[in-house]
Amino acid sequence: MTQINLAELTELQTINKKLVSGYHISEQDVQLWQQLDHYHEQYTALFEALGHQLIKDGRGFYYLEIEDSTPNMGKISRAFALTTYVLVEHFANQGKDPLRALFEHVCDLELMQTLVQNNKHLFDQLEIFSGSDLRKDVFMRMNRFGLAKEVEQGFVVQSPIYRYLDALMEINHIDEEEQQ
Repeated sequence: MTQINLAELTELQTINKKLVSGYHISEQDVQLWQQLDHYHEQYTALFEALGHQLIKDGRGFYYLEIEDSTPNMGKISRAFALTTYVLVEHFANQGKDPLRALFEHVCDLELMQTLVQNNKHLFDQLEIFSGSDLRKDVFMRMNRFGLAKEVEQGFVVQSPIYRYLDALMEINHIDEEEQQ
């Protein structure tokens, strides 16, 4: 059993508040990341004792495994997944390496408007009708969950978006198996 020394867990209150709210702590959250990384076993044991599973993703982020139990969170997750999908598709259609562009390109209002216009039938289902809606209803929430970071010109996607990329790849793999 891991010995938990609360005196060493100096960022416990902040880390707990962020993780329980659904936030993903990534390497960009330097102080919190270092605390979690240095005391990983203690934080894992503590969260486990509280009934949570702390996940460390090797691609540079921590999160709590939580079921999307509320209908509202399900809608938010669908909006995150759709936005991730259309961003990857948008960059691929431009002949760019979609993964590299996803993490390096600033998603500004003009790009958001283009995404909504080009995928109107999909975004209409989520009641997102403009680039401004996409900014407010998706990117601002992605920012609150640590999936994107707000910058002066718009938003930059962060490493926790891999959770949605993984899900999209899984769906793609299932589709390919069903077609065989």
